[in-house]
Amino acid sequence: MMNPNQQPQGQYAPYAPSYGYQPADGQQAMGYPPAPAGAYQAPYPQPGAGSPYPPAAPGYAPAPQMYAPNQPYGAGGYGPVVVQPGAPGQPPPQMMGGQPMPGGWMPIPQGIPNCPPGLEYLTAIDQLLVHQKVELLEAFTGFETANKYTVKNTLGQKVYWAAEDTGCCNRMCCGAARAFDMKVLDTYQNEVLHFNRPLRCSSCWFPCCLQTMEVTAPPGNVIGYVEQDWSILTPQFSIKDQNGETVLKISGPFCTFSICGDVEFEVLSTNGTQVGKISKQWSGLGREMFTDADHFGINFPMDLDVRVKATLLGALFLIDYMFFEKSGNKEQDRPGMF
Repeated sequence: MMNPNQQPQGQYAPYAPSYGYQPADGQQAMGYPPAPAGAYQAPYPQPGAGSPYPPAAPGYAPAPQMYAPNQPYGAGGYGPVVVQPGAPGQPPPQMMGGQPMPGGWMPIPQGIPNCPPGLEYLTAIDQLLVHQKVELLEAFTGFETANKYTVKNTLGQKVYWAAEDTGCCNRMCCGAARAFDMKVLDTYQNEVLHFNRPLRCSSCWFPCCLQTMEVTAPPGNVIGYVEQDWSILTPQFSIKDQNGETVLKISGPFCTFSICGDVEFEVLSTNGTQVGKISKQWSGLGREMFTDADHFGINFPMDLDVRVKATLLGALFLIDYMFFEKSGNKEQDRPGMF
């Protein structure tokens, strides 16, 4: 066995390092034995001058370069290693402010000018899905509970969470015609939208007391109104801005019965051109028969003002209560507006 302090001999001798340290002229290294007379000194370069490794032996390929060359110790070190987020083949995580969005919520678009706080989400979407939560107490007993909804985008990411704010007596006595306040919350539980529906009639026999809804964002700042128009055969609504000017119309079908299919309300421009729709989607026989937990979809132009988009969302909730909300697990659908 070779002594670790003995210099190798033979064909490997030219590449063997020196186990001593050669001091400068006239100096003796402290703690290190001097190199034997005539011993070969390995040609190690000074730091930063060429490769720090000896050449490969004849007949062997050089070792692969694993570290950045010419990086002297103490002269700034190595640069940071940059790694792309996400596993290979997987999309990168959604980021907002440097942190992933928890709970499957949609990231908040940034840098949107002249937009009410909390409505930035609406600038990046042209379709919303609204799912009403199933209330088991209401399904089994008929006891009317406050409605709750989840608003999502087409990717299934949550955009808003909406909850009805009403009293028990109001729900039990007035049923689907009840007045209500609807609070719409974002991912941080901030109320970004507020819908107010007063107690009014919906039948064509009372043209002076038809349905209306006020939309505020943030709460206290009116951005639009939803007003029912008088009609005998089909549901008709006007979408108005904060000044009371009509910007869109909604026209529904003669029959709003949901039997194995969707019920669609067309969203029209003021000249009668269809620009979107509100759909009550068929959600399955059991869900339709025993609950009033409905599924809705709404489409609108991408470049539509966010205030008008928010008002259309309020119109969706009003349509749900007027035509698809059950009272005591009994259907309220009827032909026309009688």
